[in-house]
Amino acid sequence: MKALRIVVAVILMLSAQACTEKNKHSQAVPNNQTQKTKEMEEISPKNFTTFKVSDQLKMYKVTFKNQYKMDVVGHLFIPDRLDRNTKNPAIIVGHPMGAVKEQSADVYASNMAERGFITLAIDLSFWGESEGQPRNAVLPDMYAEDFSAAVDFLGTREFVNRERIGIIGVCGSGSFVISAAKIDPRMKAIATVSMYDMGSASRNALNHSQTLAQRKLNQQQAAEQRYTEFTGGETKYTSGTVHTLDDSTDLIQREFYDFYRTPRGEYTPKGGSSKTTTHPTMSSNVKFNNFYPFNDIETISPRPMLFITGDKAHSIEFSKEAYKLAGQPKELVVVPGAGHVDLYDKTDLIPFEKLNTFFEKYL
Repeated sequence: MKALRIVVAVILMLSAQACTEKNKHSQAVPNNQTQKTKEMEEISPKNFTTFKVSDQLKMYKVTFKNQYKMDVVGHLFIPDRLDRNTKNPAIIVGHPMGAVKEQSADVYASNMAERGFITLAIDLSFWGESEGQPRNAVLPDMYAEDFSAAVDFLGTREFVNRERIGIIGVCGSGSFVISAAKIDPRMKAIATVSMYDMGSASRNALNHSQTLAQRKLNQQQAAEQRYTEFTGGETKYTSGTVHTLDDSTDLIQREFYDFYRTPRGEYTPKGGSSKTTTHPTMSSNVKFNNFYPFNDIETISPRPMLFITGDKAHSIEFSKEAYKLAGQPKELVVVPGAGHVDLYDKTDLIPFEKLNTFFEKYL
């Protein structure tokens, strides 16, 4: 009997040791995330019409996880002349609210890559090729998280200097990158272009033209729509860009229409519908009412901030307000003759040399 007890004890000991070794082995083997983030699929820019890419650049589709294990998809641009055996500065670019990386973000990413930077244009969660259901959902905290996840990705590449990562936010992404940078000091230099404070725009509309009563009505309609969707009803979409023009269409909508509804900037992601591009879901859009990106913006200092806007931009109020509240160093650049959407893609107006100087100085 004693011998039997000894045998059983030895078996149990060996079994426990085997489990320990198995756990060690499972921790040592790269998981799917590690494997996936090492993959870069080279693609041809010839398939895209909303941006042009120099033949001196390599373009890759990359996929990585954010902290909530959702796939974020981006376009990575690397100059041919860049030495991948050294650590290099990199810039992340975010697209306008309701857009995708192929619209505007890739314009900035490819042009800054031509100037020698590694650049990464991403699709925010729920938009484009990035993961998230329902499609076109509004979740500003998740949008900010996606930029931090992009830093995770770039900062673990052998050819990127993780101490020299900057960020550009266009339109709505201007407010998202500010939100991200406030809590992520790895973003060493922050630039915004044609920025929209999506929180203020939702609560107050442009020039504070929306009343509290109108805001509450929007919130009531969104809340009622939740019942519809919870019980399996049809998803409704709101705001975004109109699909047709008529005599009553205002100038701002005409400006967006000229980009999003014409060959100039029109793009429907694979699996999406042209009927819903640019339109967030009604039930989620009111989440912007709780979004205050400029609160504590001064705490980003001493990291530098650059705000670019057009002197004819209907959104100029947001860049001016952010500049006023930000700490030093900071700079406001007002582009003569430029409207809000002009700075999405008109490379003759976009001050790329200013962006180049800014990031060369601070990265």
